[in-house]
Amino acid sequence: MYQSYSIADTFGIPAPASMKVEGFIPGQNVYVPAQKPYVFRKDHLRDVLAFLGAHNGDGLYLTGPTGSGKTSLLEQVAARLNWGVHSVTGHGRLELNDLLGQYMLVDGSAMKWIDGPLTLAVRLGHVLLINEIDAIDPAELIGLNEIVEGKPLTIPQTGDVIVPHPKFRLVATGNSAGSGDQSGLYQGVLRQNLAFLDRFRLMEVGYPEPEDEMKLLADVVPSMPETVRESMIKVANQIRKVFIGGADGGGMLSVTLSTRGLVRWASLVATFKSAPNALAYSLDRALTFRAEPAEREAIHRIAKDVFGDDWQV
Repeated sequence: MYQSYSIADTFGIPAPASMKVEGFIPGQNVYVPAQKPYVFRKDHLRDVLAFLGAHNGDGLYLTGPTGSGKTSLLEQVAARLNWGVHSVTGHGRLELNDLLGQYMLVDGSAMKWIDGPLTLAVRLGHVLLINEIDAIDPAELIGLNEIVEGKPLTIPQTGDVIVPHPKFRLVATGNSAGSGDQSGLYQGVLRQNLAFLDRFRLMEVGYPEPEDEMKLLADVVPSMPETVRESMIKVANQIRKVFIGGADGGGMLSVTLSTRGLVRWASLVATFKSAPNALAYSLDRALTFRAEPAEREAIHRIAKDVFGDDWQV
């Protein structure tokens, strides 16, 4: 059921051959995320593997700006370890019962209990990944306190008491660290219950270093000239600086070019390479069509300054 994986070979980072991590034997588990190109950062990988190896009664809370790779970090680690993941996106109407499951009409005649993502993860030894957890009503999340600590899960509707599988893990992501959004950039973020947050170890996931994004773009669009990839990353980092702003709050832009958006931009450039200006055409479709006209103009000005004559317009 389990097998050891070489950290160096599995995640493509320098590590002694003796360093291994336990995962699941490859099989037909539909809950294992699909592998995608990903550049692992050593510090982040170390924290995630330590948590998966021994949670010690903690959950794991990944915080950081939008599109910095919080969700994909966990999913791509799990994909390489063949570890099932049940992913849920938080919102203001999400209730604990949505995670537990519900009775449903089966074959048009009988009501049958269907496990929700939390119950499945607890039974099967998978990861329950709650994205945007800081958008959920704090009163609902209190119901997770005991299961985070490894205590049995009780299903009130059926009376079942489920002892968690030893490989069950609870992971959350959020744009804030649970104390609310001080920047004003993220609508719907709620201040979370301190007792709930105290059950998590935290990780901060910022945007990757330029050399890491270069490796990622090289995997995604290997035919793109290196100089173009370098300029795209410079554009992304300048946009991020303007978006994040300074210590006094958010910046001058309401949108940012995340790593996810950067990959989208590069992929669209390859798709629309015959367009009159593939860079500008693709940037609109990757990001700036959802910005205000003045912001769109400002972002294009940043790109033009970085690319110079290569921008073409």
